[in-house]
Amino acid sequence: MAYSGWRIFREALSGNKGWERAWRDPEPRAEYDIVIIGGGGHGLSTAFYLAKEHGLKNIAVLEKGYLGGGNVGRNTTIVRANYYLPGNSEFYSHSLKLWEGLEGELNYNVMHSQRGLINLFHSDGQRDAFVRRGNSMINQGDDAILLDREGVRAHLPYLDFDNARFPVQGGLYHPRGGTARHDAVAWGYARGADQRGVDLIQNCEVTGIDIEGGKVRGVQTTRGAIRAKKVGIVTAGRSGQVAAMAGMRLPIESHVLQAFVTEGLKPVIDHVVSFGMGHFYISQSDKGGLVFGGDLDFYASYAQRGNLPIVEHVMEAAMTLMPMIGKAKVLRSWGGIMDMTPDGSPIIDKTGIDGLYIDCGWCYGGFKAVPASGFCFAHLIAQGRPHKSAEKFRLDRFNTGIGLMDEEGTGAQHNLH
Repeated sequence: MAYSGWRIFREALSGNKGWERAWRDPEPRAEYDIVIIGGGGHGLSTAFYLAKEHGLKNIAVLEKGYLGGGNVGRNTTIVRANYYLPGNSEFYSHSLKLWEGLEGELNYNVMHSQRGLINLFHSDGQRDAFVRRGNSMINQGDDAILLDREGVRAHLPYLDFDNARFPVQGGLYHPRGGTARHDAVAWGYARGADQRGVDLIQNCEVTGIDIEGGKVRGVQTTRGAIRAKKVGIVTAGRSGQVAAMAGMRLPIESHVLQAFVTEGLKPVIDHVVSFGMGHFYISQSDKGGLVFGGDLDFYASYAQRGNLPIVEHVMEAAMTLMPMIGKAKVLRSWGGIMDMTPDGSPIIDKTGIDGLYIDCGWCYGGFKAVPASGFCFAHLIAQGRPHKSAEKFRLDRFNTGIGLMDEEGTGAQHNLH
């Protein structure tokens, strides 16, 4: 079924009785060519591109709960391509280009809004760093505009520009940055994959990975054993636990990142605003809620709750940047599990087990990476070699020390990224 304005009009006249299910609910088969573990944004996009770009059909996505019930629905929905280091820069540039054509490709409204993103700076040193970053972005083919203090004020007049500790001196404006609707992204990829013959198996938790003679043979699940020639692990904050089923210890730690949303308000914030010194970022949703977040909970955890000290920190940063937010009522908060690598950059690679592949370590970049992560992981699984925009995301860089990508310049420590 193709979605269109005409279809909506026709269904409205007929009582909306002609809509079909967006995807099937099949029983798992005994064997597949490829099994993807994880039914979030990255896993669903991987399956979609395996079918669309490589013509593969005998594929299953296994999700222990419901599709889109994990990290893809637990973030602040930001989409951007303002990375600096070679490797990350090419990858996120590729991802943004995919975002820009995604709704047409999926025939699904993912509510991608390129409202622009502004990263604030507060010192001469930060300004110089943003000049370098902006030049890198432009050289990569993306957009970047350096704003002085008055340039920022023209876009964001509600900020506290004269804060005693972090006065706003300017910002780096990324006009093509913005937001997208996180659950719609998962649903769109699920629908697209299903239309191309992929089996989406929900309520199917993987409990073991079968390996014989150094080669993957399939997986054990709560719905029975499933044989497979190739298996991809795409389980975000649970990657370490799933990889351990194959005897692997990944160089990641899992931390909780909290997010918050206020009551619905009239339009007031037109952009995504990033306040790096307070580790605070905010945008306004289509429903009017202010969506914002801050720093990690600085201890390893799989809980999707978060702790009160970080709540206090985020609210302090919000009031420091824009005192007007103190009038808004916070409706709810949630936590996503972040799989943090030592250098703050992801992993898309083969493992030492033949036929077993890993896609993990997304730190803060998971949602914005969804299209390119699936595109590049599908290329790796189908072709056996990395896509050119992800060829630096090697797993062995943590053994050799060669090719580490410390995007934030904070050192090789998980919780600093």
